[in-house]
Amino acid sequence: MSEIFKQIPLYRFISYCDDTGLDKTVLDCGAGGDCPPLSLFSEYGYLTQGIEFSTSQLEEAEKYAKKKNQNLNIEQGDMRKLKFADETFSFVYSYNSVFHMKKEEVLKSVNEMKRVLKKDGLFFVNFLTVKDFRCGQGGNLGDNQYEQLDDNMPVIHSYYEEEEADVYFKDMKILFKETRVVERIFEGIPIRQGFVDYIAVKR
Repeated sequence: MSEIFKQIPLYRFISYCDDTGLDKTVLDCGAGGDCPPLSLFSEYGYLTQGIEFSTSQLEEAEKYAKKKNQNLNIEQGDMRKLKFADETFSFVYSYNSVFHMKKEEVLKSVNEMKRVLKKDGLFFVNFLTVKDFRCGQGGNLGDNQYEQLDDNMPVIHSYYEEEEADVYFKDMKILFKETRVVERIFEGIPIRQGFVDYIAVKR
């Protein structure tokens, strides 16, 4: 039986991608971790490429890929300055990653991901929203941007109003948008997470 991946919104993205008929080339920006979703795309027959800024997260992904005998092609990189040529990939996504920086850097990253996306290709990205329980905590950097701790390491998180990120897609057609509030128990503590997901096509 195939593994069920925890990044559930990406199943919808794959469904959209499959319906395009484009070459199955996909780039993941923020591809590290102990359960890299590029493995899911590989199982669906996609030619995968990924970049990851953190060396420790990259190592986790490499361990996972080796265990599954997959070549996911994940390397260290920075989504604010992608090394790939214009219109290289049919599909590009960033899941739970791009909001770990200030909004001016988020804009650079989104523009870079759109640059390497082929015409008629699909782009998935999600953002934290101001409905998230951590919005307002930590060092205030202005404009709903905060320096917070993840695993006792300082990390910047940017939070968005529900319509705020729409401007990133003014040169694209939004095919799908969903605002989600997830309430769950994490390590015995009830938490509330806020997200907004986008799937858009490059015109």
